[in-house]
Amino acid sequence: MLLTAVILIVAVALIFDFINGFHDAANSIATVVSTRVLSPNLAVAWAAFFNFIAAFGGGVKVANTMGKGIIDFEQLRAAGSHAVLMVIFSALMGAIAWNLLTWWWGLPSSSSHALAGGMIGATIPVLGFHGLVGSGIAKIAAFIVLSPVMGVLLGTLMMLASTWAVHRQTPLKVDTWFRRLQLVSSAIFSFSHGTNDAQKVMGIIAVVLFGTIWKEREFHIDTWMILSCHAAIALGTFFGGWRIIKTMGHSLTKLAPIGGFSAETGGGVTIIFLAKLGIPVSTTHTITGAIVGVGSTKGWRAVKWGVAGRIIWAWVFTIPAAALVALLVYGLTWVVLRAVG
Repeated sequence: MLLTAVILIVAVALIFDFINGFHDAANSIATVVSTRVLSPNLAVAWAAFFNFIAAFGGGVKVANTMGKGIIDFEQLRAAGSHAVLMVIFSALMGAIAWNLLTWWWGLPSSSSHALAGGMIGATIPVLGFHGLVGSGIAKIAAFIVLSPVMGVLLGTLMMLASTWAVHRQTPLKVDTWFRRLQLVSSAIFSFSHGTNDAQKVMGIIAVVLFGTIWKEREFHIDTWMILSCHAAIALGTFFGGWRIIKTMGHSLTKLAPIGGFSAETGGGVTIIFLAKLGIPVSTTHTITGAIVGVGSTKGWRAVKWGVAGRIIWAWVFTIPAAALVALLVYGLTWVVLRAVG
């Protein structure tokens, strides 16, 4: 019975990973589609490939942070297998519900923060607030602000440097060069997306396994977890989230190939750097910041601040909303289990 429950929750975790890729496909391909460098179908295939390739060089520091840096893993494991399964199931359902809602609304919210919020909300009824790792949550909360700011700065700097480098060239030549370079920048960002986002679910799967059927083993991330999570997120990216692609690629600002290259490179470099530090940041926040930074080099009126404002509100509400949904799922699941038996 326990083994069956573990397998089912691991499957739900991989479904979340798929939805994460589906929801965040826009982050990887919005600029390359909006500048018409690749068709949507080719763009998602390109992004999915680099999402998976990240399995072979992305590391597991973010996975360890998600597994032990939000919930006190030893406290949760001591509460018993039933508690571990209930918390992780509720956390995943809270995050999935918020991701699907924001996908439907066309808002590029953060899957990372939805999952963190779900874990917080599901843990409170089991362990209380001292079952949470305050320093880890504070770090994630801080980068809600810092990662888009870093994206803005690097996107702006990349745009200014790129513009200076080609200022003596004809517009046609510049356009031709940066259409080719956007394939590279899109690959960089898709790799960074896989590096950061696939690792979150590795951490969740490790919590489930080492908190239940492998209690006697030391917490670590196995190779099969790495490959399965990268495969799931790549598959989700391949199917794409077209509603958000429209918001990211067209609604925030108008991008030329040089702008698309600058935004993707600035955002991708930021995410890879933070992933190496083990900080689970939002790829959505970072690329949005980079796009805004690129747009702002043409003047503040080039950015549609009304759209940006809607996106920021989605960021603000993601952790508390996912936490509330996870808390409700936990309560409902507890009632159902009590009624059944």
